[in-house]
Amino acid sequence: MTKKAISILGSTGSIGVNTLEVVRQFPDRFEVVALAAGRNIDLLCEQIRVFRPELVSVLDQHLAVQLQQRLQSESHQPEVFFGHEGYERVAAYPKSRMLVSAMVGAAGLLPTLAAIEAGKDLALANKEILVIAGEIVMRLAKSKGINILPVDSEHSAIFQALHGNHREALKRILLTASGGPFFASTRDELAKVTPEAALRHPNWTMGKKITIDSATLMNKGLEVIEAHWLFDVPVEQIAIHIHPESIVHSMVEYIDGSVIAQMGIPDMKIPIAYALAYPERLPVQSPPLDLFRLRNLNFYPPDEDKFPCLRLAYEACRHGSTMPAVLNAANEVAVDAFLDGRIAFLEIPQVIEKVMKAHQINAASLTLEAILEADQWARQEAGKITSVQNDP
Repeated sequence: MTKKAISILGSTGSIGVNTLEVVRQFPDRFEVVALAAGRNIDLLCEQIRVFRPELVSVLDQHLAVQLQQRLQSESHQPEVFFGHEGYERVAAYPKSRMLVSAMVGAAGLLPTLAAIEAGKDLALANKEILVIAGEIVMRLAKSKGINILPVDSEHSAIFQALHGNHREALKRILLTASGGPFFASTRDELAKVTPEAALRHPNWTMGKKITIDSATLMNKGLEVIEAHWLFDVPVEQIAIHIHPESIVHSMVEYIDGSVIAQMGIPDMKIPIAYALAYPERLPVQSPPLDLFRLRNLNFYPPDEDKFPCLRLAYEACRHGSTMPAVLNAANEVAVDAFLDGRIAFLEIPQVIEKVMKAHQINAASLTLEAILEADQWARQEAGKITSVQNDP
């Protein structure tokens, strides 16, 4: 069997590390030919030693020089690049058949588009790409005839639950959410939330940004927009169910009343392996789901008054055009401001809403340039707001 050659954007993040663990478990099935990371060159060096990619890229030139110096004594020395050009080289690397797009935030958009242009199948873990440019990404993927396979546990579950069924029989997509660490908290308690508390997710181990998004439920709002584009479903047919156990990863309801759910323990290696090997399934080394021991599965409606990021995400999706890009950019800035201690937890959605209200949507046809311009504008606006709110 010929090995599938893969490239990874975001190799030192949670998804990247889990992807490499899947590769480690199935060395006869996969090989890593290119890796892109940000600042964590310590971990990247270790990944280079183990997986021996031909090409790597880091955030900037200074880090690239450091990495090259660190690799001088190593037996394997890949080509080293940096910045936007380096990330696009990794994404579109000719020897790669599939890109695992796991770079956090809007920074992953242009490299992922480069991979699609180059005809690479996509294992998509970066939900922001479809949030800010879903129309453009899906249109380009269709024109290139490439597969987009979801890696998020929720969208992987939906993908599996839709398999083999007619789309006209679909009634609703039911996205599940853990609820994060503060689902049962009062608003008074939320007002006192610290970054340290928000980073302690009860079920999943993730990067800082996505963990805060989970705490505000913005992560689920972004997933609604992602599902809208990925499965071509109106936003009105996508509902959210809080499911603290994180066992049912999402469900699909059909017009005959049937509900098909995909279940499993909270382990990202499972949806990653499914995307890498699709349409096959691999015997991933992961503990089995023991429903007899689990006993209870609970579901609750989300509280949009307590977690207004959900409402804002639905509003952005309904507005369409550049509004989702504005939502995402403002959220990224607000999350950074919260982690830096410049704004309070409850101010995150306030910043986002102020920026969205100030945004004027251009009625002209949506272009990549318009999206990138809206993204930059929103970052500047959110930066002004968080700076003012931090002034004594």
